[in-house]
Amino acid sequence: MKRLTLAVLTVLPLAVACGGSDTTPLFGTKWTVTSPSAGKQAYLTFDARTGKVGGRLGCNSVDATATVRTGHITLGRPSTTRMMCDASLMGTERSLLALFGGQVGYRVDHDTLTLTSGNGTIVHAVADK
Repeated sequence: MKRLTLAVLTVLPLAVACGGSDTTPLFGTKWTVTSPSAGKQAYLTFDARTGKVGGRLGCNSVDATATVRTGHITLGRPSTTRMMCDASLMGTERSLLALFGGQVGYRVDHDTLTLTSGNGTIVHAVADK
């Protein structure tokens, strides 16, 4: 019984992160940020094999570690490029950077990803199909 419980507790977070049959998987999906708005220029992609998240913040590229557990993701300190862009894109970048360097809650509902940081930052993204 202990082995079965350990197996379920080990596999459950991965199953939840990958989503059910009617839910887009967290890993391997290009998540285009819809709020805060950056057009189609901001996106994130989570890689289960490397344990990282990468993408664009609107103007600059970003890369960080991402440890996914049931209901939350611990995002490492971000590594970014350092270009300057339009003020609206830079505002979006500041909002997205607030997610990194700590734990964020996450929920995948069909093709929508919601990330919520401890400081109240909420980011919505849709699966880019």
